Amino acid sequence: MNPAKNLPLPRRDFLLLTGGAAAAALLPSVSAPGRDPVAAPPPGGSANAAPAEMVRLPEKTDLLLVTDRPPQLETPLGMFTQDLTPNELFYVRWHLSEIPLSVDLAAFRLKVGGHVETPLELSVEQLKKDFPAAEVVAVNQCSGNSRSFFNPPVAGVQWGNGAVGNARWKGVRLRDLLAKAGVKAGAVEVAFNGLDKPLLDKTPDFAKALPTDVALQPNVLVAYEMNGAPLPILNGFPVRLVVPGWYATYWVKMLNDIRVTTEKSQSFWMEKAYRIPASARANETPDKLDPNTVPISKMNVRSFVVAPAEGGDVSLKQGIEIHGVAFDGGSGIKKVEISTDGGKTWADARLGPDLGNYSWRRFRLDWKPKAAGAVRVMARATSNAGETQDDTVIWNRSGYMRNNIEHVDVFVS
Repeated sequence: MNPAKNLPLPRRDFLLLTGGAAAAALLPSVSAPGRDPVAAPPPGGSANAAPAEMVRLPEKTDLLLVTDRPPQLETPLGMFTQDLTPNELFYVRWHLSEIPLSVDLAAFRLKVGGHVETPLELSVEQLKKDFPAAEVVAVNQCSGNSRSFFNPPVAGVQWGNGAVGNARWKGVRLRDLLAKAGVKAGAVEVAFNGLDKPLLDKTPDFAKALPTDVALQPNVLVAYEMNGAPLPILNGFPVRLVVPGWYATYWVKMLNDIRVTTEKSQSFWMEKAYRIPASARANETPDKLDPNTVPISKMNVRSFVVAPAEGGDVSLKQGIEIHGVAFDGGSGIKKVEISTDGGKTWADARLGPDLGNYSWRRFRLDWKPKAAGAVRVMARATSNAGETQDDTVIWNRSGYMRNNIEHVDVFVS
């Protein structure tokens, strides 16, 4: 048992998680001990945006506060300097305001039921003792990552580029749990729910579902560890669903109910929300919305320049190492190219360790500028499946699946 998960939160943190605007007024920016306080970069990286507030919540370091109720915390891009994103740096995304502030492991049970032969109720200890452990390194990315860049703007949490992280997840295979319960013939989907609850009766409970064939894939886990430690409570303690290659909307946190069904889910979060245009690249236009939509699923290929930072200075004499991260929905990254002249020419970057097709790959390129002045640095990733980023900027009404070539503008002096 991790005792920190069973202690009440400090009053300041409780107010942030439960108190809305009044709580926000009590939360000044925070800097880590031993560091000089600095203005946080804006979530979207725009040099013209006002600095975002940074806060520190339980088991987290300073992260960008995007909303306070429920808490949405974004990781500044400059922090993506490791193959695995440390737990304290991992972004936070919740849909419902009533989040348990502690979980009693002695009382917690994960239920597996519905269209099965033998319903189960399992403690975390039973998950660890009675089922073989499995691990996968996988990117977790919010469907609306980078939504703040959509033009014209769309409703929803206004994320910059930091609603993403890469971790080593450990738990049990979902298919092992389903095999133990005995899935009956005729199963169509597997539905998932967590301990978080809506504040108002009219707010739909957050519930998601996967097609049975996806749920039975070997890398879909019920995870109880993240990077070798129990899940942080804000990232889903005590267990969460891990669906490698798929957007994080399916990665249900504080998972406590798994239900096999004989029909498709009628959940608001499947039938109304988290749907994308059926057109290529989920693209549509504000004046011609696609009447046909489908649930969002696999991630598309993406890359981000982590350094240099937007608006940064680069020494003409010394140069800099350009580095960043790239990932896709499960085929893995084949190459990353970098341009330091606004896309006129491209050079292959060095790829970092390959931790598996669901992991991101870090990339690097040594750059010594030839002249002073403003420079646009760009990164372009190609997946093993042959998908390559391009300059086409997609738009859809929900602000999902942005994956055009990103850039940072710097000044060489």
